[in-house]
Amino acid sequence: MIKVQGGKFDLGDDSSLVDRRPAHSVTMRNYNISAYEVTQWQWRRIMDNNPSSYQCDDCPVNNVTWSDAQEFIARLNKLLKKHYRLPTEAEWEYAARGGQLEKMKQLAGKRLPQTIAWYNRNGDDHIHRVGVKKPNELGIYDMSGNVEEWCNDWYAPTYFTSKPVENPQGPQGGLSRVVRGGSFNSSPDEISVTRRAGYLPDTRSITLGFRLAEDIE
Repeated sequence: MIKVQGGKFDLGDDSSLVDRRPAHSVTMRNYNISAYEVTQWQWRRIMDNNPSSYQCDDCPVNNVTWSDAQEFIARLNKLLKKHYRLPTEAEWEYAARGGQLEKMKQLAGKRLPQTIAWYNRNGDDHIHRVGVKKPNELGIYDMSGNVEEWCNDWYAPTYFTSKPVENPQGPQGGLSRVVRGGSFNSSPDEISVTRRAGYLPDTRSITLGFRLAEDIE
């Protein structure tokens, strides 16, 4: 887990798609987020199965629904006596941007996309081992590319228009859950740190995985 020091940042992107607007200042508290996407080896140790389409112990688990991720987290917490959870989308974006170390850039790491991300120009139509590409400023890997990642929040395309300002948790309800980041078959625009989408919680996809977060004092 990587500690992310709280602070202020601009959530969203005025120059992009409607559901990413408006960019607005948000204050975040401290939290931890995993340096890597949850791997197939980790998933199999807890769940005793591997739903992934392209199987490789050190690759991110995929083909998991939002509810599957919640079950994994519940079992992991019971085993380890921890309080892991999915990150909120604000936590995800803040960490992807590099927290207080770097602000307002498009990719999770101030480098060329091919050096930090598996995407449609180098992904060869499958997932890849976590941690192979360069990390961002916080030492977090694969927040641009490899697999899209479930977040905890309900999704609303107009949520940012309410300009939530203090550690946003998302809408109170909805039909879809937020997915952040891009995948091995995403275009360069879709691996942006501001890219957001809403998927039904029972969606399974070869492009879809997750990482963990936890609260800290």
